[in-house]
Amino acid sequence: MDEDKLKELFNKLDIPEPGEGAKKAAIQRAMAEFQRQKDTAEEPVKGFERLRRLTGRLQEKIFSGGVSVMKKPVLITAGVAALALMLSLSIFTPTFLSSRKAAIERHEAGKTVIAKNEQQPIASGPAKPASQEVLTAKSEVSKPSAAKGPRADGSKGRPGTKPAPEGLVGKSEADSLKTPLLAKKEAKGDYFRATKLKDARERSSGIAGNLYQYSPAEAELAMPARMPADNQEYVGRDRFEKLTPNPIKLVAEEPVSTFSIDVDTAAYAFVRRALMGGNLPQKNAVRIEEMINYFDYDYELPKNRKEPFKPTVAVYPTPWNPDTKLLHIGIKGHDIVPEKKPRSNLVFLIDVSGSMNMADKLPLLKNSLGMLVETLAPEDTVAMVVYAGAAGTVLEPTKVKDKGQILAALDRLRAGGSTAGGEGIRLAYALAEANFDHDAVNRVILATDGDFNVGIRDPEELKGFIERKRETGIYLSVLGFGQGNYNDALMQKLAQNGNGNAAYIDTLSEARKVLVDEASSTLFTIAKDVKIQVEFNPETVAEYRLVGYETRMLRREDFNNDKVDAGDIGSGHSVTAIYEITPPGSPARLLDDLRYKKAAEQKSEKTTAGEYAFLKIRYKLPDSDTSTLITTPIGADSEYAAIEKVSGEVRFATSVAAFGQILRGDRFTGDFTYDDVIALAEPARGRDSFGYRSEFLNLVRLAKTARTMGSK
Repeated sequence: MDEDKLKELFNKLDIPEPGEGAKKAAIQRAMAEFQRQKDTAEEPVKGFERLRRLTGRLQEKIFSGGVSVMKKPVLITAGVAALALMLSLSIFTPTFLSSRKAAIERHEAGKTVIAKNEQQPIASGPAKPASQEVLTAKSEVSKPSAAKGPRADGSKGRPGTKPAPEGLVGKSEADSLKTPLLAKKEAKGDYFRATKLKDARERSSGIAGNLYQYSPAEAELAMPARMPADNQEYVGRDRFEKLTPNPIKLVAEEPVSTFSIDVDTAAYAFVRRALMGGNLPQKNAVRIEEMINYFDYDYELPKNRKEPFKPTVAVYPTPWNPDTKLLHIGIKGHDIVPEKKPRSNLVFLIDVSGSMNMADKLPLLKNSLGMLVETLAPEDTVAMVVYAGAAGTVLEPTKVKDKGQILAALDRLRAGGSTAGGEGIRLAYALAEANFDHDAVNRVILATDGDFNVGIRDPEELKGFIERKRETGIYLSVLGFGQGNYNDALMQKLAQNGNGNAAYIDTLSEARKVLVDEASSTLFTIAKDVKIQVEFNPETVAEYRLVGYETRMLRREDFNNDKVDAGDIGSGHSVTAIYEITPPGSPARLLDDLRYKKAAEQKSEKTTAGEYAFLKIRYKLPDSDTSTLITTPIGADSEYAAIEKVSGEVRFATSVAAFGQILRGDRFTGDFTYDDVIALAEPARGRDSFGYRSEFLNLVRLAKTARTMGSK
């Protein structure tokens, strides 16, 4: 039956409008039948003849009466799909052939990058950039075939075509990195089949597969369905380290509190995303110190630039408990003078696994790193490593003055495959070590959702590896993306042990804040291993508790041990810590005095009688392994009779601390409400150039009506 007659018959049928699922099922069934017919044919039959046979058989099944009524709609739909495919092939055959050729060119380019990574040691000397290799590979693949008909190796191929590039069809280690461009019967030179794309794409774990750019039509079949970034129910599957709020300590038993500073901001951004979606965040996601330190505070700077910072302290009434007081400690680092800013030598370590195939993950990641590249100086250097089922270098160290190559490498990335994050980390550090610049800031920037599921996955093993590598002068910063399977617990461990910071990127605005507006504090460290120790005076303080910093607590002896790692402060960064303290005669006391006191516990000397505490801060300069000590007593001269008397910076930080405790369900804030938080924060907004503090007030309002997580 000719095509016109077949179209006429189909047009007479009353075919219901199929849904998306029915369409895809019908196409898959039709193409499966197409392939079965082709594989069992005695002689090769070209496309149109094959489709005529297929549609003829479908027509016979539909009208023969041997098919049940329930099955007819499905077969009719399959027939329509086959007809549509036949017509599209008849019209677009030239385009189809050229697309296949271009796809092989792209795959050959990706194969070149992988082969280079696998066969040449990274430290074996300078190599030409990956982009040059891609161009070379493309030029070789694009050469017209010298002969038509039978191939040189005797295998049959379609007239006028050339064989697939060597290495794509060979039985070698590269077979595991194949993309869906190749059919199973390689010896016959078959073209890739669209129906195989989706399954093969999901199985592909190689870097070449992640660099392959599908046409829009291919992408619909090849890529897994993308979940929308917004309006999805938040079901709390993201992984956070379990937090137990710091307990109240009796000064008579434990007068000394020691912790590492924390300048990460990931918790605040994640909490914001949950609330903006109308959901309350998981309790373990609310790290109060990260919420407080999300904001910049105008604390006093040191007069001498030889000191990276100086402490600002205040003691004032607690807004949620009139019978206790708050001890506020703030430090702010000085900004690096632009003329003295060192070069940056960066390695982008990018997760391109299948879990990153969502609008709020890899696409947002590429835009974010693109913004960072725009802020770098021309002589700064960027390299790029990606990982999925395997890890590979897709961009050798490249000067930012050639940022076109860097941005092009970012733009080529596609997501797919499993997640060998551990191997990616190893390769990124190896690349950074091979190109180490003694006069620059050497840093690996890991961008991922943290879903490592292949290779090294144990957090302790990764932590140990990164701890050893930081001794070489290469630091690690972490950018987290997405929700649903976000592994914050792993991200925190990696950043804390890599002398870097962790941020969570939920929007382009947050990417701009972290990587553009605060690029100096993100990249340039002015003090490392910063520790705080507070010794409380038992005459003026009976009990205390540290608000937040649960994952940053240190032993008392760690303070004077320079081998113990702690947090780092970047250029212009501010850090805040808040203690709630209870005076000896306060009715708010929760712990009883000991009956049997040690003889050594006598009244303090007169010189310390008026002090609340003694503050000690240890830090190391970036190029030093020996710490420096700063000390200051906290006495009556730092006390304020009313909270309205303290600076707006202190009051705003206090409001954020209160909000975090209420949001987490802590038991220490009593009857303090979200409205009380707003009343405390609103007059303390001060200069709000970027609107972050106004956004905070909006989040507090959203929390009042937010729902708990779903149960799916």
